[in-house]
Amino acid sequence: MAGNSFGRIFQLTTFGESHGMAMGGVLDGCPAGLRLDLASVQGELDRRRPGSTPLGTARRETDQVEWLSGLWTEDVDHGQAITLGTPIGFLIRNKDQRSADYDQLRHVYRPGHGDRAWEQKYGLRDHRGGGRSSARETACRVVGGAIARQLLAGADVYVHAYVQQVGDVSLGDFDPARLTQIWNDPVRCPDPVVSARMAQLIEQMRDEGDSVGGVIAGEIHGVPAGWGEPVFDRLDADLAHAMLSINASKGFQMGSGYRAATMRGSAHNDPITHPPGARRMNSGGTLAGISTGDAIHFDVAFKPPSTIARPQRTIDRSGQEVTLRAGGRHDPCVLPRAVPIVEAMACLVLADHMLMQRLSRVEPT
Repeated sequence: MAGNSFGRIFQLTTFGESHGMAMGGVLDGCPAGLRLDLASVQGELDRRRPGSTPLGTARRETDQVEWLSGLWTEDVDHGQAITLGTPIGFLIRNKDQRSADYDQLRHVYRPGHGDRAWEQKYGLRDHRGGGRSSARETACRVVGGAIARQLLAGADVYVHAYVQQVGDVSLGDFDPARLTQIWNDPVRCPDPVVSARMAQLIEQMRDEGDSVGGVIAGEIHGVPAGWGEPVFDRLDADLAHAMLSINASKGFQMGSGYRAATMRGSAHNDPITHPPGARRMNSGGTLAGISTGDAIHFDVAFKPPSTIARPQRTIDRSGQEVTLRAGGRHDPCVLPRAVPIVEAMACLVLADHMLMQRLSRVEPT
């Protein structure tokens, strides 16, 4: 099946199903000699795993990553390794599957879910937790993104994401210093007052057997001018590809985004300054698909989870109309657990473009 690999030079391929034995991945193109803090990689995976926030699914997975290849792990007991420049293979075993919870979905399609579309494409589907289309696949992305983050840190490039909006509850201005504290917040929002309101709405959705969507904002600092490969491999286009590949994502914008359609050129054109500024720019930090040296800002919109406890009208495989009351353990809102996935995908894109930029011209000696 095509579509399981992401990236050109720094390339991640993932495998596995939600209720199979394990998820896993192969990361190819990572340069040799990168000193990896394996505990930090595990820490990022812990932020995404089921049970990492009280506002998410009741499924409990340890999500302990097992390293299979590509690392010199002489000091692995202390959580240190060095990349060999060869494919990095890893495994994350599934331990808390309850496949029987999905028996009712064997012949019934969930409204708003990919069940029917998947079957229409392949002729069959794994109904247990969504199989390959489950958000559980994103655990592998987080591992790859965590390695990419450590590669980017050597170039002083840093990625942060946070929950900007849940339903109709939105974040306003906040202290940027609080971005480092979001992992102590159950919603992953940098404003504790707004976070409490968001949490209340998510719990209300859980109590009502419903779900809610929202927006995650991303900020990238330290990217020098010049990253991006016109015409079809623009930096912003690759970020859009990355974010829209995440389960439940439905929209992406950079800088002023859709607001640009209502603006005049005199208001939208960002002043050119030297050195580039770190403030939010209408362009979002790219022009012609190439980084400008300014901070990069983007937003990703996520739909409400489709599997809910409320009765929903649907059809079964024979085309008969039925009423579905879905069981299983599901997030009433994907936003809190999607934040580390957004960061991981941004890191994968940036690591790829950093390596491509090294091939774009001959530097004077």
